[in-house]
Amino acid sequence: MNKYLLDMFADTNLVAKIKDRLPYLFQLAELESSRAGKIGMEVGSVREKVITALLIFKYGEKNVESNLPITEPEVDVKLFNNPISIKTISGKEPSGVKLIWTVDAEKAKYFLDTWQPTYDLLFVHINWSAIGGLYYIPSEVQNSIFQKLGRERYIKLPKQGTNPRGVEISTEALRAAMKDPNTKSVEIYWIKESIDYNPFKKWVDLWGED
Repeated sequence: MNKYLLDMFADTNLVAKIKDRLPYLFQLAELESSRAGKIGMEVGSVREKVITALLIFKYGEKNVESNLPITEPEVDVKLFNNPISIKTISGKEPSGVKLIWTVDAEKAKYFLDTWQPTYDLLFVHINWSAIGGLYYIPSEVQNSIFQKLGRERYIKLPKQGTNPRGVEISTEALRAAMKDPNTKSVEIYWIKESIDYNPFKKWVDLWGED
């Protein structure tokens, strides 16, 4: 288990800040990624930056590596050189979390046959106007559930004849991981604030600089 992530979840002052600030920051991420009231897919990348910034806030920029090559598609950030995957999902029930993004049936089948959990996971369940949370799901927990459920129940392939966006972790596996006693979590009440947000202001201000 990652001692730095364990320390982060044991830091009472930081936990209080996460409870207070994460909904606001993720609301900003949605506003930044919206057009005509619709949230775009890029919101996932903005949320990822928010969580990476949390790690930098806690441990310093020199100890957090985010500029990673695409040859490591599952790794979003490294903390003291320890690889971490970041996943976020919005909704009443935590489901639909992508393991890989592909619409190719052969690639999806190959993934099913060869993949197994490798990296620690920071997972955020966003549940506006209700309870969700931030979770640290160690690779050991993921592997234990993977061995218990088996590939077919842990990995959810896209249905044939549909146009899905990728291969998912099954709802059964995700719920088991979230409830595991070795998983650490921060319960968050996802309340939205009234924010006067102008997506062009910072760019206009930059144009105005000498």
